Amino acid sequence: MSPRKRRALAIGGGLGLLALATALVLNALQSNLVFFFSPSQVVAREAPHSGSFRVGGLVEQGSLRREADGLTLRFAVTDTAHTVPVTYQGLLPDLFREGKGVVVAGKLGADGVFRATEVLAKHDENYMPPEAADAVKRAGAANTMRVEAR
Repeated sequence: MSPRKRRALAIGGGLGLLALATALVLNALQSNLVFFFSPSQVVAREAPHSGSFRVGGLVEQGSLRREADGLTLRFAVTDTAHTVPVTYQGLLPDLFREGKGVVVAGKLGADGVFRATEVLAKHDENYMPPEAADAVKRAGAANTMRVEAR
């Protein structure tokens, strides 16, 4: 084989390996992407019907219920405009409280109940996840506009 053919074969093989590596990285990224939605977006059916995503807002006051098994919890996440019922089985973070910011990851069931696999609570008095804070602000602005229109 001539040096020119060897070089072309090496370049072609290198490009093939680069394409394979790129495809594997993009596939891994796509399968691990988890999008964030506010309760208003979930109620408006903007969230995916299948697949995992995150919902964030405030834990609605008076919504926390513990099942008899001690590990299953039911609560609602709200952005002050709409509410999404959530069920979670497991241990909650120490800072999880009603009226405080939370982000839950999981899937939306056919019955409209969000089945969380992970619960993330805010870490101090001044922090709320940016996505959840924006969702609460947008919902509050929408509520203000509705009140002013009346």
